[in-house]
Amino acid sequence: MLAVGLVAEIFDPRPGLPAFDFALCTDRPGPVLTDLGVPLTVTHGLDRIASADLVIALPWADFRTPPPAPVLDALHAAHARGALVAAYCVGAFALAAAGLLDGRRATTHWRFAALLAGRYPGTTVDADSLYADEGQVVTGAGAAAGFDLCLHLVRREHGAAVANAVARDLVLPSHREGGQSQYLAAPAPEDCQDERLADVLAWARAHLHEPLPVAELARRALMSRRSFARRFTAATGTTPHAWLVNLRLTAAEELLETTDLPVEEIAHRVGYGSAAVLREQFVRRRGVPPRSYRRSFTRAP
Repeated sequence: MLAVGLVAEIFDPRPGLPAFDFALCTDRPGPVLTDLGVPLTVTHGLDRIASADLVIALPWADFRTPPPAPVLDALHAAHARGALVAAYCVGAFALAAAGLLDGRRATTHWRFAALLAGRYPGTTVDADSLYADEGQVVTGAGAAAGFDLCLHLVRREHGAAVANAVARDLVLPSHREGGQSQYLAAPAPEDCQDERLADVLAWARAHLHEPLPVAELARRALMSRRSFARRFTAATGTTPHAWLVNLRLTAAEELLETTDLPVEEIAHRVGYGSAAVLREQFVRRRGVPPRSYRRSFTRAP
């Protein structure tokens, strides 16, 4: 039930954003019993997959048994015709059974990572990543990490501004740094429950154009640098440096998409000394230079 609600919320039509055509389908249309015991009426059969640009295999209770042959054939056919095929949590077992994870890196819920690796030795299972993007095949980790996967897909196809707008509407972090180790005790940085840290994070967001060394953040939190770094990681699942880099790059993405500011000016606004430094970080972490990103995702202000 969580999986259905999760993807439906992400791809729900929103004014001013791309209009997604969302549908649920099954090999046996009609009432489908959910894990809460509440039946869900699914009207579309597998033929609906034939026209989809994106197909997401959702988690299901009996994942240890491969899906019926028609389901595997439909997934394989979607991939063969060029559709983007994704899954998260134990939904990854459906893609593996269809042969779509052979020779690829994939992730699933940490609890079942060893099972996936044992059953499908041709798949490189990354038990820590929140999602694994292999181009046409994308997998995500367990439970609420489905939000991370779906927001990544929106960001990848439509840019950071659209993904951030969806995330804001759902009161979610637009992007989480770190891996599945966050499940231990690591809420996303934007939702930090440590009041002292939350105040410092809010201040950093408002002063992104400044250098923001960790020592300054620690001073504002009234802690030593070592204590601040340890407490920050325990509370957020990532390091102060990684959090700042992601914050700067996310801000740069939005400015590249929604303004015609020169890259040099954008670099200064997000806290980098020059366009060259922004370009280096952008290429390293986003895979393309800022100007190429702008050409792909420019949106009207």
